[in-house]
Amino acid sequence: MAGKKGFSPKAHSYYKIDGDKVTRLKKICARCGKGVYMSEHKDRRACGKCTDTEFIR
Repeated sequence: MAGKKGFSPKAHSYYKIDGDKVTRLKKICARCGKGVYMSEHKDRRACGKCTDTEFIR
């Protein structure tokens, strides 16, 4: 399925499934909204779409 538009090979790493309960592991971007996750770095979270950045203490 490589090369298919809109396909994310790491989408399974964004969620945790316990039985019938699903929880999100990554934070959703406050500016972009649903479906846009922020990347996790050592000292910050960043959105790849709008470049919004949150610094973690």
